[in-house]
Amino acid sequence: MRDFFKQYSPFYKNYILQIFYAFIGILLVALATAGTAYAIQPLLDDIFINKNIQMLYIMPIIVVALYAAKGFGRYIQAYFVSYIGQDITRIVRDRLFSHVLKLDLQFFQKTHSGELVSRIVNDINRIQSAVSGYLAEIIRESLTIVVLVALVIYRSPELAFYGLVVLPLAVYPLSLLAKRMKKLSFKSQESNSDITSSLTESFNNIEIIKANNTENIEAKKFSVFNMIFFKYNMKAVKTNELTSPVMEILGAIAFGAVIFVGGTHVVNGELTTGEFSSFIAALFMLYTPIKRLSTLYNKMQDAIAANERINSIFSINPTIISGNLEKIDDIKEINFTNVSLKYGELEALKGINLNAKKGEIVALVGDSGGGKSSLINLLIRFYDVTSGEIKFDDTNIKDLSLKTLRENISVVTQRVYIFNDTVAANVAYGEELDDIRVVEALKKAHAYEFILQLKHGIHAVLDEFGSNLSGGQRQRIAIARALYKNPKILILDEATSALDNKSESVISEVIEEVKKDRITFVIAHRLSTIKNASKIAVFKAGEIVDTGTQDELLSRCEEYQRLYNSANI
Repeated sequence: MRDFFKQYSPFYKNYILQIFYAFIGILLVALATAGTAYAIQPLLDDIFINKNIQMLYIMPIIVVALYAAKGFGRYIQAYFVSYIGQDITRIVRDRLFSHVLKLDLQFFQKTHSGELVSRIVNDINRIQSAVSGYLAEIIRESLTIVVLVALVIYRSPELAFYGLVVLPLAVYPLSLLAKRMKKLSFKSQESNSDITSSLTESFNNIEIIKANNTENIEAKKFSVFNMIFFKYNMKAVKTNELTSPVMEILGAIAFGAVIFVGGTHVVNGELTTGEFSSFIAALFMLYTPIKRLSTLYNKMQDAIAANERINSIFSINPTIISGNLEKIDDIKEINFTNVSLKYGELEALKGINLNAKKGEIVALVGDSGGGKSSLINLLIRFYDVTSGEIKFDDTNIKDLSLKTLRENISVVTQRVYIFNDTVAANVAYGEELDDIRVVEALKKAHAYEFILQLKHGIHAVLDEFGSNLSGGQRQRIAIARALYKNPKILILDEATSALDNKSESVISEVIEEVKKDRITFVIAHRLSTIKNASKIAVFKAGEIVDTGTQDELLSRCEEYQRLYNSANI
C-alpha cells in the first residue's frame, strides 16, 4: 500500500486548496464524533441526575451544533475528495490511453482489444476511490480513533486498557484477510477483462456470428466467463465480510471486560454513571472507525491489484524508436537493400533488394504470405528490418521521426477504416479540414457522385465502420482520404478489391494522373490493376524472384506467368 500512495503522491501537490478544505471537513467529523461521546457525561450527570436547569437549555444547542458540524464536515470532505479522485483518474486514463497508442503494432496484434478497454476503463475506475475517497476515509477514521482513544484514556486509563487490549490481537487475522482479498481482486479483474474481450469480439464479428447461427454458442462462451467473474466476486465478498465478525467478536470480549470492571467501579462509587456512560459511548464509537479501517484496507487491495495491472501496461515501451530528423523536402528514390524481416522464428522477408523512383508505379504481386504486405509494413515502420536498410534518397528511414515518416505516406488497405463522423472529417482525417480539398479528393476517388446523394453531402455522418455505405463506397472514401493527404508515397494494398470494373478502371486512371508527383506502390491480386505499372516485383516465399514490366515478366518469369494465367482463368 505504501508503494501505491508513493506512486500517486506527486499528484496531490496540484490540489493543495482542495486538500485543505477536505481536511477541514475531516477534522469537523472527527471532533464532532468525539464531542458527541463527551456530551453524554453532562447529559446524564448534570441534567438527569443533578437536575441542572441551565444545562437543560444548553445541551440541545450543543447537540445540534455537533451534528451540524459533523454533517457539514462530511459534505465538504465528500465533495473535494471526489474532485481530487475524479481528476486524478482523468489524468491517469489520458496518460494510459496516450501510452497505449504509442506502442508497437505488434503489441496490439498480441493483446486483445477487450483487455485494453478493461484496463483503461474498469481498472482505472477501481483506483479512483483509493487515490482520494479511501485515503480521506483512512485519515478521517484514524483521526477519529486518535480523538476517541484520548477521550477513553482521559475518562479511565484502567478501563481503556481492557477496552483496547484486543486491538493488537486483530492485526494478524485482518492481515491474512487483506492478502487473500488482493489475490481475489486480481483474479476478479482478470476475469472482468475476459468478459470485456468476449463482448468486444462478439460485437465486432456479429455478421459472421449471425451468418453461421452461432448466437447460442457465443452466449454460452460469454456465460462461462460471466460465471467465473461471479464466483470470484462472491469469494471476495465472503473474504471482505469476514472482517466484521472478527471485529465484533473481539469487540464483544473487550466490552464484556469493560462492563464488568467499570460496573464494579460505578457500584463502588469510584465512577459516576455519566462518566461510565461517556466512556462506553466513546468505546462503542471507537470500534466503528476501527471496523471501517479494516474494511477500507481490504478495499484498498482491490485498487492495488488494479494498479499493478495498469503499471504492467505502463512498463511496456515501444521498440520502434523515432528518429530525430523532423523534415524531408522530397523523396526522389526509395532503396531496399538486403532487407530481411523475422516475426519471431518466421522469416517473412529474405534479402530483398528493390528500387522505386519518383513518378513510378511499383507493383508487388505474389501468393498470399509471400511477403508483399511485410515489405510495406517495413516502409511505414510498423516493424523494423531484422537486417539490411531502407533509404529515402540518402536518408535511412530510421533517422526520420515517425511523425515525419508517416506524414509523407498514405496507405489504403483492403480493410477499410471508417470513423463515426462526417464524410469530410473521414476524408480529412489527421489533416486540417478544407471542404474544397475534400471535394477534389472525392472526385479523384470517383466517390463524389454518390456522396452528393447523401442527405447532407460531405457533411453527412457515417455510421460506425461505415455500415450505411456499400463496401465499394467505403473503399473509395478510403482512397479519397489517401489522396487528400497529398503524400510523397502512396500505397494501395488491394485497394481496388471491392470496386467494380468501371470504378477500378477510373481509379487506375487516377493513379496514372497522380503518379508523377510521388512514388506509388500497388499490391494486387487482380493483375489487371497493375498492367501499366512501371515495374512489377514478383514475390515468392519472402523473396523477390523477378522484377520487370508486365511484358518482360510474361516472356521470362514462370512464377508471374502462373499468377497471370490463374488470374485469367
